[in-house]
Amino acid sequence: MLSTLHIKNIGIIDDLSIDFNEGFNVLTGETGAGKTLIIGSLGILAGGRFSKEMIRKGEEYSLIEASIFYPQSELAEDGNIIISREIYSNGRNTCKINGKLVTVSELKNFMSQIIDIHGQHDNQNLLDSMKHINYLDSFIGEELQNIKNEYQKYFSEYNEIKNKLKNNYGDATERERRLDLLRYQYNEIDTANLKTGEDEELKEKHNIMVNSEKLKENLNVIDVNINENAIEYISNSIRCLEKIEDYGEIYKEKLTEMKSIYYELQETARDLSNLKEEANFDESQRDEVERRLDTITSLKRKYGDTIEGILEYKEKLELEIEQIENSEQINKKLRIELKQTEDKMNLLSERMNEIRNRYGIILSNKINEELKDLNMPNAKFNIKVEKQEIYNLNGYDKVEFVICTNVGEEYKELIKIASGGEMSRIMLAIKTVLADVDEVPILIFDEIDTGISGKAAKSVAEKMKVISKKHQTICITHLAAIAAQGDNNYYIYKEVDEEKTRTNIKQLNEQETIYEIARIANGDITDVALENAKELRKVS
Repeated sequence: MLSTLHIKNIGIIDDLSIDFNEGFNVLTGETGAGKTLIIGSLGILAGGRFSKEMIRKGEEYSLIEASIFYPQSELAEDGNIIISREIYSNGRNTCKINGKLVTVSELKNFMSQIIDIHGQHDNQNLLDSMKHINYLDSFIGEELQNIKNEYQKYFSEYNEIKNKLKNNYGDATERERRLDLLRYQYNEIDTANLKTGEDEELKEKHNIMVNSEKLKENLNVIDVNINENAIEYISNSIRCLEKIEDYGEIYKEKLTEMKSIYYELQETARDLSNLKEEANFDESQRDEVERRLDTITSLKRKYGDTIEGILEYKEKLELEIEQIENSEQINKKLRIELKQTEDKMNLLSERMNEIRNRYGIILSNKINEELKDLNMPNAKFNIKVEKQEIYNLNGYDKVEFVICTNVGEEYKELIKIASGGEMSRIMLAIKTVLADVDEVPILIFDEIDTGISGKAAKSVAEKMKVISKKHQTICITHLAAIAAQGDNNYYIYKEVDEEKTRTNIKQLNEQETIYEIARIANGDITDVALENAKELRKVS
């Protein structure tokens, strides 16, 4: 329920707050007082378009906010939600739900669950053909719902199997494309014949090759120093120690140590000699090492940071190749399950299609009866139920509400009906029939009395009264018959203060309501007009 609406700086509205109530809320007033601005503000708050020309002259921004009791929402705090939209002359637009910033699109989607506005320039839920199937299915009720529940169980299984097939390369083209890629990657790694630690050995070898001249130069010096000098000097020293080793244990020990040094130095000399030989490389050997390093670097970029990582990736490739090559057997089983599930879905969809077509005729007839009461005797409402090629959550049916408003015309989508008054009455007829199943709690009607009077006006009023028992209803009207049905009547007027025009509003008591009904019906408030107003009020 819309509890409070606050509007600031919209057109001739300066700063206006309205407290609405449950049931049928009727707004009346003289032309130009600002009634349409109030409904337009609700449309803007529901995510509708806004023109900066609507900002009150001399102001920089407009603000519309509302307190709505909507305990069904997870966002509600103590059942209440605060919605606000602030728009500036520079184009900045701020929307909030309970203080949280949202986009205009998010605001529109959220408010479509709460408020349904029926007027010439508004898009309401019943104009959204995607939602027509929900209205029809709600009207049908349990007879369809049980089948629909069973269908949706299979629809869920259907999607799961399709996902398994997709993830298991159920598509032959995709499977071969993937296999080609995996085999190419596997062969590229396998052909390289990598060995753990090989890259580090090659880097060291390459470093030696790059510095081979310097290595050979210094190793030659070392070779001369050891073989021609050090070894000879140590050998002479050993012979001297051998001559005096019998003169004390200490000389024997030093002789042993010297011999050990001699043998170790000989071993070191041989190693260094070998290193000197290894430092001799030709350009072809260097090119070969560099090519091998380039190959390993390329593989690291593609498949892993280390040789170990590349080899692990190779194992994964081998496993996936094996899985894909063996997947056809699994996919064959999945395709059989998919066909069986699809057959069950098709059978249930056929039953839902038959039920929807049958009840579509019933609902169309009921709405056409309502249209006759609303002074639209030539209008023909119809519910189209068409089969689609693709399954969805509701089966394969597409449901669309269409209408022709004059004899000889073709059926058109509801959104293509031009007249605001006709549109509002069509919506009222639909809402009357669907009042028990329509879950949108707040209904707004503007221009619903355009082009009607007498019996039709009385019928419109009665139907709105019926709807207001299930939904909070807010209506702007110029007809006494509709105003007389109001549970809560509001008078909108404008006043001039300090050379500025402002819209104001007043909730009327019972006596004031009688006077307002008389004014609408007669223009002048006479005794006769008052008596007629009282009679209208009694009938309501």
